[in-house]
Amino acid sequence: MQTQTKKRYYSPQEYLELEEAAEYKSEYIDGEIVPMTGGSINHNRIIVNFAAFLKFALRGKGYELFTSDVRVWIPSYRIYTYPDVMVISGEPVLHENRTDTITNPLMIAEVLSKSTKNYDQGDKFDYYRSIPNFREYVLINQYKFHVQHFAKTPDGKWLLTDYESADSVLPLSAFEFQIQLSDIYEGVNFEMNEE
Repeated sequence: MQTQTKKRYYSPQEYLELEEAAEYKSEYIDGEIVPMTGGSINHNRIIVNFAAFLKFALRGKGYELFTSDVRVWIPSYRIYTYPDVMVISGEPVLHENRTDTITNPLMIAEVLSKSTKNYDQGDKFDYYRSIPNFREYVLINQYKFHVQHFAKTPDGKWLLTDYESADSVLPLSAFEFQIQLSDIYEGVNFEMNEE
């Protein structure tokens, strides 16, 4: 006879207290604490490349850039998550005055790994779309030249464009920015066997 282990559900406050003391980051999904998978060299290279180009392009234009150390709170789904890269317009809107959690991302980019690809392309995108300010979602494949760009149209529809070559140029419409895929993938070794 099999016994089922009862799942432990946490309040948002319990999660935040545990997260402050934790050695590794976890996400919070409506009562469940989900440990985040570790990154890889290519994953990190892509984040750094993308963030560096964004940082210099947006300097002095009223936008702010954050990487995976700042959380987003998604109230509609009761989720705390750490996007790889995000941009906000103006000042960060802090959740409960916490300096590590915001609620107003304009653009989010996620670098896909084998373990997170389906979640990032599916449920996580659904969650992000519930954020009123959210306008663009960029999914970057770390195993080959492939970027998916979702942009919210003025009538509230989401338009997908795929980019699949090193000389393709990814334009973002929420703010004035474009980047060549070869710059996003600079230094990335597709031959590395990584998760």
